[in-house]
Amino acid sequence: MRLIALEEHYRSKQVDAEIGPAGDYYRSMNSAGEKVAQQRLANLTDLGERRIADMDRAGIDLQVLSHTHPSPEILEPSRAEPLCRRVNDEVAEAVARFPGRFAGFAALPVADPTAAARELERTVSQLGFKGALINGMSQGRFLDDQFFTPLLERAEALEVPLYLHPAPPPEAVQKAYFSGLEPGLERILTIAGWGWHAEQGLHTIRLIANGVFERFPKLQIIIGHMGEMIPFYLARVDAVVTPFTKLKRPFADYFHNNIHITTSGIFTRPPFDLALEVVGVDRIMFSIDYPYSPNEAGRAFLDNLCLSQGDFDKITHGNAERLLKL
Repeated sequence: MRLIALEEHYRSKQVDAEIGPAGDYYRSMNSAGEKVAQQRLANLTDLGERRIADMDRAGIDLQVLSHTHPSPEILEPSRAEPLCRRVNDEVAEAVARFPGRFAGFAALPVADPTAAARELERTVSQLGFKGALINGMSQGRFLDDQFFTPLLERAEALEVPLYLHPAPPPEAVQKAYFSGLEPGLERILTIAGWGWHAEQGLHTIRLIANGVFERFPKLQIIIGHMGEMIPFYLARVDAVVTPFTKLKRPFADYFHNNIHITTSGIFTRPPFDLALEVVGVDRIMFSIDYPYSPNEAGRAFLDNLCLSQGDFDKITHGNAERLLKL
């Protein structure tokens, strides 16, 4: 069995040096104690033997690497573009050192869509990257904004997917929805406890409802965490939202044709069973969300699934091989 994991993160020390205090994001969100935080931080920054050994213990053959938040994309374009190039070159070097064990999703200067399109082309055409990962909104804009046309157009032309990953919400949203709580609780509800999954689900819904896939019908988007809540609500969104759009087909059609989901960070059966029923086996791919989730937890979840061999092969590697041309 070949096992590919798609939402697997790292953090570049070059980004820490450039961004400054925001580089402490991971440590500040961790509630498992300083020792565990330091260990996971070491896993996050390693692109060598430590990471490979961790993969081997869980039987993971290939990780598709992506830069965690904070990514260079949060910077203004004049700083983001050269830093994205350095980060992507760093990933390419790791892929070259460990052929067959790593692949790459590009970090892009999303605030300048023309520069982002240019860097996506460079990383795919010259470095062999498999797409790009984008963390949340960019400068207050969702990707359905016409502003991002150059980037979406280039991704479609290159036939590579964009992985949309959550990020902390804008300050106004954070204050309106998550203030008045104990700081640790406020922090975790803002991000992994609820907030950023809801926002990422909304981001994906906006892409469909605002006609992105009519403009770019071949564009493919990946979202993690078992579909960012959308599979549970898909029938309702389809029925309620479709009449208020200018879409030529029902909302759900675009979800089934342009969106893929991964299992990242969600390792219980009920959400997987729901996703399997609603999304279908051809658009679900295994992921762990390393190192925020341990490889062992993802592998244990996988080993307890009851699937036909054909469906198991699709989820563990077949779908990823097809989409990413691995």
